[in-house]
Amino acid sequence: MELSGKHALVTGGGTGIGLAIARSLAAAGAEVTITGRRLDVLQQVAGGRIHAAAMDVTDEAAQIETIANAVAARGPIQICVANAGIAEGRTLQKTDLEFWRKIMATNLDGAFVTIREAMRSMTTTDWGRVIAVSSIAGVKGLKGAGAYSASKHAVIGLIRSYSEEFMGGPITFNAICPAYVDTDIVTRNVEAIKTRAGVSQDDAMSMMTSQNRHGRLIAADEIARTALWLCDPASGSVNGQTIEIAGGQV
Repeated sequence: MELSGKHALVTGGGTGIGLAIARSLAAAGAEVTITGRRLDVLQQVAGGRIHAAAMDVTDEAAQIETIANAVAARGPIQICVANAGIAEGRTLQKTDLEFWRKIMATNLDGAFVTIREAMRSMTTTDWGRVIAVSSIAGVKGLKGAGAYSASKHAVIGLIRSYSEEFMGGPITFNAICPAYVDTDIVTRNVEAIKTRAGVSQDDAMSMMTSQNRHGRLIAADEIARTALWLCDPASGSVNGQTIEIAGGQV
């Protein structure tokens, strides 16, 4: 695949899934703007075709300015990967409105603004790809994580709606829905499970991997390969879809 001349935006691009996607796009020739809240983390992985820009997706004004600056520097965005998100769980009665709004501000509002601002330049071009990183929790729901699950369901709703809004044009919209991926988020969750359940590190990890149908964590590169495939010109008929990566049927 040849993505030379294409400008990609990847939010949450400094670590984990976002970084894997950014590196795959850059290897295919794209100029990639990665964003995140911690500039030092972004700068550690930037270089070559990967360009760092500090941005908090919960700040609308910051998104508008940062994305406009990226367009001015590297041209219209033709690949938008709305990946930034937080994964925190609370049961129903422990979910207050402050926690609910924190999850929605990042996972849903953040994705919405990212896509809206990227589309300002993308619609001036003759080709585009919008990819949102949702979750298996956005397909089936996740016990003990109602706010997170609702936010990820809503992201899929955005993708399906915009695929209809721009139907027949040169831009596609799809959501990738991973199960548990081998990233820092899983590492933090393992530590939380150890503390909460009073189990060993191995047992806590087993509780996570058992949720994936094939019994292992998914590699971030597996998600990146899927995103890269969605950017292939031959995938232009894949539109408005949820691509579930869970090691088996969900």
